[in-house]
Amino acid sequence: MIAAKYQWVAQIPDLPKMVAEAFRLGKLNTTEIPGAKSNPVIMSLAKEAEVANIFTGDEVAWCAVAHTVLALRADKPVLFKGYARLRAASFLEFGQMISVPCLGDTLVFKREGGYHVGLYIGEDTTHYHVAGGNQSNQYNITRIDKKRLLQARRPYYTTGVPKSVKRLFLNATGEISKNEV
Repeated sequence: MIAAKYQWVAQIPDLPKMVAEAFRLGKLNTTEIPGAKSNPVIMSLAKEAEVANIFTGDEVAWCAVAHTVLALRADKPVLFKGYARLRAASFLEFGQMISVPCLGDTLVFKREGGYHVGLYIGEDTTHYHVAGGNQSNQYNITRIDKKRLLQARRPYYTTGVPKSVKRLFLNATGEISKNEV
């Protein structure tokens, strides 16, 4: 669930499609179900990402699955298939590398035991505010230390980069993510 303090972002004119899709996804119940059962919403994301045959349940890291769905719904090319759609590191090949991330850019982070992928919503002095799956076991926006950023990638825009693609400076409030598992 996306916190109320971020809802104004969804009202920005000329919003990148991936950001609009992130807010749509953030309205769904995407909280993992502990144990053998899995949340049907998360399992439907795996089906939409075309990995349902290899995604065994919502306790498997699913940030890349959610990000793949955002990209596909926004008509962005996701050139990798199969198991690569379960790997956050696959997004190191998505779009084009950029040096300064802005609204709607893909962020790939290093985390203990692997990687994490999410969508730039904004930043404060020390953290990025990131929309993503598998953050505190749900799809939400959380703060991730800028030092953990491995790479920022901008999706390809066929009709020009939206005017809203810029840095957004936000208040340094909210939970800080330490490890997205």
